[in-house]
Amino acid sequence: QVQLVESGGGSVQAGGSLRLSCVASGRTFSSYTMGWFRQAPGKEREFVAARRWSDSTTYAADSVAGRFTISRDNAKNTVYLQMNSLKPEDTAVYYCAATLSRYYTDLRHFNYWGQGTQVTVSS
Repeated sequence: QVQLVESGGGSVQAGGSLRLSCVASGRTFSSYTMGWFRQAPGKEREFVAARRWSDSTTYAADSVAGRFTISRDNAKNTVYLQMNSLKPEDTAVYYCAATLSRYYTDLRHFNYWGQGTQVTVSS
């Protein structure tokens, strides 16, 4: 059984930083692309960032590029989302997900999802 478990969410003031973690278990993720998505109240879930497990190729949404960084620790089967210069509009539930598809920005192509972790940024 595949499991993705996020942690690291919380409340922070604008301009602050948080690091989210996603621990993957249940299979070998070397062929997967790992992604982060977020969903704010009343809005659709949207792509944030993705990283191929097998190499260093990363992708980020325009809204977070230059502020958020996705990385991984193979030994720990863990993917991270480092979030700097946080803004109130970054407030959302953040989800970790995994896909074998090349359509890494489209949530419909992600097969496995974590339960989500809340990030709240106050002004």
